Amino acid sequence: MSTGRGRPQRRERDRRGWLRGAPPPGWVRVLPTALLAAVCVATLVSPGPLDIGFLLGAIPPLAVLSYGPLATAVLGASVVAVLNIPAFRLNDPGTTDLLTVGFVAALSVLVSYVRSHRDAQLVTERAVAKAAQRAVVPPLPERVGAVRCAGLYRAAQRGTLVGGDFFDVRAGPWGVRAVLGDVQGHGLSAVATVASLLGAFREGVLDQPEPESLAERLDRRLEVDSAEVQHAELFATAVLLAFSPDVRAVRIVACGHPGPVLLRAGRAVELPVEPGTPLGLALGPGEGCPPVGSAVPLQCGDRLFLASDGVTEARDAAGAFYPLTERLADLAGTGEPEALAEHVWADLVRHCPDVRDDVTMLVLGPLAD
Repeated sequence: MSTGRGRPQRRERDRRGWLRGAPPPGWVRVLPTALLAAVCVATLVSPGPLDIGFLLGAIPPLAVLSYGPLATAVLGASVVAVLNIPAFRLNDPGTTDLLTVGFVAALSVLVSYVRSHRDAQLVTERAVAKAAQRAVVPPLPERVGAVRCAGLYRAAQRGTLVGGDFFDVRAGPWGVRAVLGDVQGHGLSAVATVASLLGAFREGVLDQPEPESLAERLDRRLEVDSAEVQHAELFATAVLLAFSPDVRAVRIVACGHPGPVLLRAGRAVELPVEPGTPLGLALGPGEGCPPVGSAVPLQCGDRLFLASDGVTEARDAAGAFYPLTERLADLAGTGEPEALAEHVWADLVRHCPDVRDDVTMLVLGPLAD
């Protein structure tokens, strides 16, 4: 899902494909009428009879792919009429041939009726799924407090808006807080864990002044969820950012996730942060390694670029990883945060056309005074 500036997704495409439930392409809709017209024209211009009437039998089944029962019935009736019109000289089809074509046409109308109703049900279910998934990961506004933000999300599982990655930016009593992470697994099976973590994050922003304590809150959430399912072993990597009230500094806590890349004056530098332990593996005091934050001063015009491993681990045909920091240095002058995320996505697809993992990007920066 691509989000940014509080607008609906820009350049969103239906990735299902027409064989997976998307509307059929134009050529599929044109094919039945084009075939009917082609047979009629060929028989009229031919000096002698043509034995091509069998082609007309394919028209009703082809109509089922994209037309409703009424249009399919009209095309089926047209086929029967063409077979009976002497001017087309289709070798005077016999009664058996006409009955066969009529039966196929009637059966096609029935199949078209069933398909149309099923498609209508799928459209309704998909609309409900979109509403539910966007409730989990809503579009980001153009700004949260004094921080400009833009996000881009592309789920690996076709036809879904949410997978195993997550991000959010919220304002709280102690300033703006942001999170980007990746839960175990991907696709619809990870949505419940994503929803649980985001719920814990949104609550923690209101009562946890430090990002370290916020990370511990998320860790406890995963521990509780994992305890309810035998052998669940839930875990997630994440990076949390806590902006100071004047957004002149940011404190970063990484939990098994790479830190952000700082874009400043046309340069891209990966910020050195303590890698930390992934969420769900006990981050609390006396229970493993507690999270350690790193403070970074910010300047006007700085941008922080965060990405999931779907970006950093994407490989080209030769097996080379996508060079995120290097490419960001080249793309840093693309202007708006939303434009930068879109440019990185386009560049990533050129590097690795077959992206198989969830891809998430988050671009944050202090607003100009």
